[in-house]
Amino acid sequence: MKLGFEESQTPYSSGSQSARVWTERWVNEWIYCPNCGSPKISQFAANRPVADFFCSACSEEYELKSQKTKFGTRVTDGAFRTMCERLAASNNPNLLLLNYDLANLSVKNIFVVPKHFFVRKIIEERKPLAATARRAGWIGCNILLNQIPDSGKIFFVRDGKLQPKESVLAQWKHTLFLREQSADTRGWLVEVMKCVETIGKDNFDLDDVYAFENRLSDIFPNNRHVKDKIRQQLQFLRDRGYLDFVSRGHYRLRSPE
Repeated sequence: MKLGFEESQTPYSSGSQSARVWTERWVNEWIYCPNCGSPKISQFAANRPVADFFCSACSEEYELKSQKTKFGTRVTDGAFRTMCERLAASNNPNLLLLNYDLANLSVKNIFVVPKHFFVRKIIEERKPLAATARRAGWIGCNILLNQIPDSGKIFFVRDGKLQPKESVLAQWKHTLFLREQSADTRGWLVEVMKCVETIGKDNFDLDDVYAFENRLSDIFPNNRHVKDKIRQQLQFLRDRGYLDFVSRGHYRLRSPE
């Protein structure tokens, strides 16, 4: 995989427009499908709504967003209502996020957020456009990257360094069980996964997760048995190979294999 764009001339007077062309071409030439390992994903025809790329081998779809700086806590996306409808759709695309070095015409970081991490809580509704705007009243949305666990951000390239393909495929497979769950179930599982990551150690106790009871109660105000729910989610994550059960009340994060 080459990280340089290799274009000597800018196709547009605007650097951002040129970068869009370069990044799309680079993804089309170099990014493999993290779901099935197919060596190449293909670009949809121009102006297709929602998705930009697809895998002809397994039909996974991908939406690409690129920018010069590293992605922060949120990513601007399209219409809020459309995004909410997409959350339950089978063809909701995975999200590719790429940041580039325009001076050196190269890729600095690119990672994928699998679509099974897209739950309602990570979609932020933006204010309607002003009455003076061309699309007055239109409501967009943001994707809250800081609400996605680290296990939901799988890097192909990190800080200019190519990550091993076998590691990328293993990380993808490690959380694929989420795709089988309903949106509500995924919401709980993702939140507990975030709590476990926040603990900051591979080996942890049930009490370490109970410490997040108030936070989880705020997120899920209709659930009055949060500790019971925490234990249920930990058991589920254990059964799906995300955690190892060490002993009564003791767990260990399992590394992707």
